[in-house]
Amino acid sequence: MTQYKRIAIDTSKAVFTLHGIDHQDRVILQRNLRRAQFLPFFEKLPPTEIVLEACGGAHHWGRELTALGHSVRLLPPQYVKPFVKRGKNDRNDAGAICETGARPGIHPVPIKTVEQQAQGMMLKVRETLIGQRTALSNTLRGLAAEFGITTAKGLGRLAELLATIAADPALPVEAKDSFIILGEQLGRLDEQIKMLEKKVAAAHKANPLSTRLATIPGLAAIGSLSRGSLASGSVADFRPAERVHGCSGRAQARRRGAVSTLPGAHPDARLGERSVITPSARS
Repeated sequence: MTQYKRIAIDTSKAVFTLHGIDHQDRVILQRNLRRAQFLPFFEKLPPTEIVLEACGGAHHWGRELTALGHSVRLLPPQYVKPFVKRGKNDRNDAGAICETGARPGIHPVPIKTVEQQAQGMMLKVRETLIGQRTALSNTLRGLAAEFGITTAKGLGRLAELLATIAADPALPVEAKDSFIILGEQLGRLDEQIKMLEKKVAAAHKANPLSTRLATIPGLAAIGSLSRGSLASGSVADFRPAERVHGCSGRAQARRRGAVSTLPGAHPDARLGERSVITPSARS
């Protein structure tokens, strides 16, 4: 059986591109696998180092491949990009991922558990619904203004606006019916957002890390849970020097999504964005 030093995978919805090298760093594997062929292929291999780009679906496949006994690392996309050769395609992307996996000093993205992904999804759905509610409220205000009806700012004023519209005898029936549809949709979104916020509060109370983060000034349930859902792994994931000295505060902050914005500082590779905790921050 062929022994691979490292296999890189460029993932997609249906086709996975593999790039493997031997212990002399010679390319000995370049092939595509359909989704149904993916796991059976790796089931037949001895424990192997596997690297993937940290993108959509990577955490799922990281868990699946780890369960098969392989050593899996997820690499930050911004570190893979410089190694992509001209003529970008799936095969070149897989080669770039493999090359990045050989570079020293590149910290992998910790693989999230199913529970962490579920909590993160709950927060993303809430954010999406809030965006939809904002768009609907702006549509409602804009259409009402076309008929000369306005109200003060704030979501709490929308009920007053809808009542004014319903009581206006000069508005055509078609217009009132359209406003009723918008009002009903806003009501449903409010209910769904409140339901999600209750679930977020319950998840926050059940998460020891989230409750500890909430003691930081400026972080409430949503902010602390979002950072808690990003954090994974254990103290073993930190560099030896960090373990010896009890894990540096900056290393801990990077893992939790709260890194300082010093001039010239690069966003943390494992999170893809930087976040600042301040007493006035809103979560």
